[in-house]
Amino acid sequence: MAYERILLGMGNPLLDISAVVDEDFLNRYDIKLNNAILAEEKHLPMYEELATKYNVDYIAGGATQNTIRVAQWMLQIPGATSYMGSIGKDKFGEEMKKNSKAGGVNVQYYEDETAPTGTCAVCVVGGERSLIANLSAANCYKSEHLKRPENWALVEKAKYIYIAGFFLTVSPESIQLVAEHAAAHNKVFSMNLSAPFICEFFRDAQEKALPYVDYIFGNETEARTFSKVRGWETENVEEIAVKISALPKASGTHKRITVITQGSDPVVVAEDGKVKLFPVILLPKEKLVDTNGAGDAFVGGFLSQLVQEKSIEECVRAGCYAANVIIQRSGCTYPEKPDFN
Repeated sequence: MAYERILLGMGNPLLDISAVVDEDFLNRYDIKLNNAILAEEKHLPMYEELATKYNVDYIAGGATQNTIRVAQWMLQIPGATSYMGSIGKDKFGEEMKKNSKAGGVNVQYYEDETAPTGTCAVCVVGGERSLIANLSAANCYKSEHLKRPENWALVEKAKYIYIAGFFLTVSPESIQLVAEHAAAHNKVFSMNLSAPFICEFFRDAQEKALPYVDYIFGNETEARTFSKVRGWETENVEEIAVKISALPKASGTHKRITVITQGSDPVVVAEDGKVKLFPVILLPKEKLVDTNGAGDAFVGGFLSQLVQEKSIEECVRAGCYAANVIIQRSGCTYPEKPDFN
């Protein structure tokens, strides 16, 4: 099987500015742990404070980009993955290009002249993280970039496409274009619930994309928000996963499979009205460095096996492996080679 450009991701490329902070810092900026939000006016001074007063790591991030980088790392096949999104023409943008190319991903960034490269503050307390994204240039992605022949060629080449829900805030039109293409050409299209605020405030865009989604990923908090917004009156993650997988589909070629992670609790997989639970690899608390990117890494590991047409069991096992590696390191980073077998 040819793996060249088999997996395509589209999303919001953000340079992660990651630092260990204290409770006082969180309180001052009104930040909750284990949450992902878009930066408001009150958060803007925080980026400068992190960069000047804390020991920060800069890592090429953004949810979809993390997933694609991890999938590429797991596959160890040069050029297996591609990624599109928007960056600024600045030093952070250059840093991002260097970072991604070093990871073997074929990146095709739209470079915006007017806005700086997007950043994401990753505030870590006791190994748990909170994400505050300042999208800037990432917010400027246009479907015109996607339609350029050299970029659309990547869509045509890919057999698997993955987009995190965060991209619904930027270019729902681009999502529809690739979703419809995937359905028409019997390709596998996957998305992520990504954050409670996406399920709450971008419901319309999410509803439009959902019929095309073959694999939907999320965590337990996002699943419960999804349920609440739809008035399903259940907090039971297994029930919610089944309900999501049973929502209408635009193409009958693939059934929908819902995959919900729950931190250290088992991964919930729902298909055909049934649920399977898969235990995760438990990590002693003292080995936990930082949960940032754990969910993205899980999806990256999962997709690395899916594109090889492995079983769901193998996909979940690879997802759990990748997440376990990532949470023992700072940011969404990994050793040179995986030892997954």
